[in-house]
Amino acid sequence: MDIVVNFENLYRLLLLPADQLMAKFFISVGWIPIFGVIIYGIYLVWVDYRQGLYADRREFMLLAIDVPTANEQGPKAVEQMFAHLAGAHSSINLIEKYWDGKTQDTFSFEIVSIEGYTQFIIRTEKKYRDFIESIIYAQYGQAEIAEVEDYAQKAPDEFPDENYNIWGGEWTFTRPQVYPFKTYIDFEDKVAQEFKDPMAVLMELFGGLRKGEQCWLQFIIKPTGFEWEAQGAEEISKVIGEKKPKKMFLVDRLAEMLSKFSDFVVAAVVPEGGWLPNKEDLKEVSMINLKPAQKKAIEAIQQKVSKIGFEVKTRFLYFAENEIFDKTRGSSFVGYMKQFSNEDLNALKPDMVKTVTTAVYLWTKSRVNARKRRLISAYKNRSAWQGLYPQIYNIEELATLWHFPVEEQVTAPMLQKVTSRKSEAPSYLPVEGSSSDFASDLSAESDMEKDEIFSPAQSLAPDDFPKFKDDKVGSEKKASIREIIDAGPPSNLPIG
Repeated sequence: MDIVVNFENLYRLLLLPADQLMAKFFISVGWIPIFGVIIYGIYLVWVDYRQGLYADRREFMLLAIDVPTANEQGPKAVEQMFAHLAGAHSSINLIEKYWDGKTQDTFSFEIVSIEGYTQFIIRTEKKYRDFIESIIYAQYGQAEIAEVEDYAQKAPDEFPDENYNIWGGEWTFTRPQVYPFKTYIDFEDKVAQEFKDPMAVLMELFGGLRKGEQCWLQFIIKPTGFEWEAQGAEEISKVIGEKKPKKMFLVDRLAEMLSKFSDFVVAAVVPEGGWLPNKEDLKEVSMINLKPAQKKAIEAIQQKVSKIGFEVKTRFLYFAENEIFDKTRGSSFVGYMKQFSNEDLNALKPDMVKTVTTAVYLWTKSRVNARKRRLISAYKNRSAWQGLYPQIYNIEELATLWHFPVEEQVTAPMLQKVTSRKSEAPSYLPVEGSSSDFASDLSAESDMEKDEIFSPAQSLAPDDFPKFKDDKVGSEKKASIREIIDAGPPSNLPIG
């Protein structure tokens, strides 16, 4: 009787007009998904609000690193620096995440060229200053570090601009992030035992800028845990064709039961040793018959995930006056990044879809200017969320892209270097007294050393450089134009 009544109610319901039917459906169950969407939206707004408050409490600073004179250390030393920097990763509990708005701390490693004058810069929170200095001095005892003003803040925020133009974007992988691109190890000649520093191409590009031109390269890095290593195992399973167990629903379980029943029937009919292959033999044969490219991929993935990883965003920006703006500078940087392409594995390419400041088809000018505004905003703020989603680089890959050039391999006359050499007293130094001849010889040798270590940038005016905030920079250093030039990067005075 109840069933008949229910069918009658359903029949009457279907005869209602569409608007009344929709209203009854919404009153009954339709509000549930809408309510869920509203709750999820409130959650996102709350988390963003709390994270914004937490971010506002952070205090940042820019540290300029003077490259050690006659640097002989390769990227391996910088790889060790990044390995120590991974210690900044912290565990975040539920209260810290949803109430305090705490997020992982980020760092910005930058290489900047202003009119050919090149400087290595690290942007960090003030609380990490001693930590950053310690990991640099541990590998480069002769390096000099000073706090400088932000060179990027004077750049215009709106485009088109009557005086300046920019080109740039973010870089992404051509394949999943667990595949490595070519690193500094691949640039070592195993036979001649020589290292061909890939940084030479970048220093050539940055050192050749004219007056009014600037190039900015930025790596926003965030320490991450070891969860990403599971992605490597998943990708290896795909490469070898291994089938992973999937979630079983009722239909899947019924199908599995029928399959097992059919196997049982066939096994009862076919005699032992017949045409049915053994499953273990099939698995072993599939591993033995891997193609060389598959074996190479598996080894490369295992090698990448075996090292510490960072979430990374890579940005490049070419900035120049309208009269001398040369878009081929961007093409040169694209060529520089192509040298890290690893055949059959991974490569770095510009993101032409969302971030690179070009557009085709409709409303090209307005779309390009919108991309320029977003790009300059993301660069100035050192944003870890604007633009593309971060991708995982391991410390070997990071050290390949950001390291101090090896002087024997790289010609970079405008690269900032330390002002003096730190070394022990020479063995020929007399203990008591000294002859006039010996003193003159020593003075001549000292003058020769000064000529070697002073950068050609000494011809620039002192007003082209920022005021130092660092109290560690002595008064003598501030008083000397030549030493100020050797102690910090130039400011963006062309912006006004």
